[in-house]
Amino acid sequence: MSATTETTASAPRHPAREARRARAAAKPPSTGAKDTTTIALRLIGTMIGGRNTAKFVIAMVLLVVAIGALVMLPYVSGQAINVVASKNGSLNELSGWVITGLVAAAVYILVSFVAERLMSRLATGATYTLQTRLAEHLQTLSLDFFDSRSTGELVSSVTNDVEAIARFFETAVSQLIRAVLQVVIIAVIMLIIDWRLAIAALLVVPAMLVITSIVERLSGPAFSKMQDEIGELSGFYEETISGHKIITANRRQEWAMAANKDRADGVFTVGTKSFFLSLLQFPITTAMSMLQIVIVVVVGALLAVEHMTQVGVIVSFIGYAGLLASPLSEIANLTGTLLQAVAAGRRYYAIMETQPTTVDAPDAAPYEFDGGHVQFQNVDFSYVPGRRILKDNSFEALPGQMIGICGPTGAGKSTIINILTRYYDIDDGTILIDGQNLAALTQQSLRRSIGTVLQEAFLFSDTVMNNLRYAREGATDEECIAAAKEANAHEFITNLPQGYDTPMIERGANLSQGQRQMITIARAMVAAPKILILDEATSNVDTRTERLIQQGLQRLMKGRTSFVIAHRLSTIRPAAKILVVRSGEIVEIGSHDELMAAKGFYHSLYMSQFKGKAPAGAES
Repeated sequence: MSATTETTASAPRHPAREARRARAAAKPPSTGAKDTTTIALRLIGTMIGGRNTAKFVIAMVLLVVAIGALVMLPYVSGQAINVVASKNGSLNELSGWVITGLVAAAVYILVSFVAERLMSRLATGATYTLQTRLAEHLQTLSLDFFDSRSTGELVSSVTNDVEAIARFFETAVSQLIRAVLQVVIIAVIMLIIDWRLAIAALLVVPAMLVITSIVERLSGPAFSKMQDEIGELSGFYEETISGHKIITANRRQEWAMAANKDRADGVFTVGTKSFFLSLLQFPITTAMSMLQIVIVVVVGALLAVEHMTQVGVIVSFIGYAGLLASPLSEIANLTGTLLQAVAAGRRYYAIMETQPTTVDAPDAAPYEFDGGHVQFQNVDFSYVPGRRILKDNSFEALPGQMIGICGPTGAGKSTIINILTRYYDIDDGTILIDGQNLAALTQQSLRRSIGTVLQEAFLFSDTVMNNLRYAREGATDEECIAAAKEANAHEFITNLPQGYDTPMIERGANLSQGQRQMITIARAMVAAPKILILDEATSNVDTRTERLIQQGLQRLMKGRTSFVIAHRLSTIRPAAKILVVRSGEIVEIGSHDELMAAKGFYHSLYMSQFKGKAPAGAES
């Protein structure tokens, strides 16, 4: 058996197809009550679980103490009333109850402050955890995840969704826990003092719980839709701001305003519905709380007439009814915050539960460079299952060769590069690099060895020096400056206001396209790649700048296996081999002279590009 056959036979299965099919078959997330409860508990678990549990337990103990001190106040008031009403009451006894009430109030204020301080730290810590987890997880996902989602949608998840969850942590969780504890403690104390008045006071609680459940069922889906609408609106903002120059050039400002209004109207409509339904709970709960007090007064009066209770007890229960109404109203008021957080949490966990489709095999080995010999053997690939983009493609690149890739737009040129860098896994076939199966290599070691210069020269909002250093951690200033000189970028960089310390605005918009491209070439030189990929690296620059860039590229490609995608066929004319791609298939392979002599598809492309006349020195 040949070495090639052995490598192919031992190749791991490609997980991309299965992952894409699973994603396509996935059902939309549930928005039922069970799902709402599950997500709410997961969010709360982030705040109070793990190493936060000890702090949470301390906060809970403090809250119980604080609420215990709070519920002492109605009892103390009732006892003071009994002292006043009693013929045997004394001023000392009354003073004792007054002092007890003051101490209880002081304990409540002090302990509540400490408890809320702990809860606020837990809330901000949970927000930090969710945001960093999401940002870190996004860095692990494969490119197909980002292909299927707009930048604005993802930015909305990192900002709007996390903000909605943070609002829940900071304003709702502590209050909800306090409210539940307060209801339970008050109910227990009332039952101990007088079970008849307790039943009267608690009659409205089941009705309030039913109302809360109904509101959740009605407004929950509305809040989910609202978060989706906000995500779509954020995506539209990102797109129109990025494309502002195109909008201006085509006089489409009115269209942009109308489209924005349409999306904003969608957010307004669904937001109005969701918040109306949640806020409707407040007046209903308030009315039922007042009804609760009336019931306590009536039942208490009847019991007092029959000498079955004291006036002080009735006063205590009126106070307890008020204390009971407060947390129940809080629960009602916080329903909207809870449901919005659940809707945001549903989107958040949908991303967090997404797994990368391009993964290292369990026994993946580091790539060992041995010249840069690349072989494609009968490679098939599809972004969407069943719709092949590349079909049975085979070619070979020998170490140090320049390989040109050309063909019509959409033919699959960039796709060949995407699978060579293993941004995506192929469906069938084998890719060998220095005799090693691409699917059996670690992605990090592979990409450490492959440098890429893209058509869009992307620069980060940082200094020129840091943009150069981005290619290789630990690169020195001297190495970066030397690379800039090789890329013909040093002269214009030194003429910038702060030289290499000049900050770039977003995407390097304060530089020309050619200057940005020269910096990206210098950045690739800093990386010192073993294999080089150039994807339309000179397509958007003028002739003079192109010559400077080409000089830099020639230095960068020297001695390296290079793959060059170009629409300008003169760019790849010196290539050792040119791959001519058409409809996902490599239809011709050869040098420029060989392909021109064959008078096939490449010849047609070349002649049409130069309108029947080859440039000076070219053969026709």
